[in-house]
Amino acid sequence: MIEIMDVSTGNLLAVRATKTLTQSDYTDAWIPALEKIIEKYKKANIVFYMDEEFEGWELEAMWEDAKFGLAHKNDFDRIVVVGGPKWVVWGTQIANNFMNCKLKTYKLEELAEATAWASKSNLK
Repeated sequence: MIEIMDVSTGNLLAVRATKTLTQSDYTDAWIPALEKIIEKYKKANIVFYMDEEFEGWELEAMWEDAKFGLAHKNDFDRIVVVGGPKWVVWGTQIANNFMNCKLKTYKLEELAEATAWASKSNLK
C-alpha cells in the first residue's frame, strides 16, 4: 500500500510504502499524484519511505514504476529512497545512471534527514 504523507507540499511528494505494493497503488495513487506535481511545478521531489512492514512489489507494480520513471526521467529534481532491503539500495544506485536528477538513499531511521534533503529545491 502507498500512503501520501502529511509532509507532502509544493513539489514534494512523500509517500510511505507498506506491505506489498500493487499495480493499483501506482495507477490509482502514486502516478496521479506525481502527474499533478509535474504538471504544476515541472519537476517533482520525492521521498519514497519503505516502513518496517514493507514486503516488496508485485511484478505489475514494478513494471508501472519502471515505465513511469523512464518516461519521466527528466521530470524529477530530487529523489530519496528511505529504508527497504539492501537490494533496493543497489537498484537505486543503478537507476541513478538513467535518471536526470539527484538521487540518494537513507536508512530507515534517517527519514527526517532524508525529507529535509528532498525538500530543498532549485525550483522557484
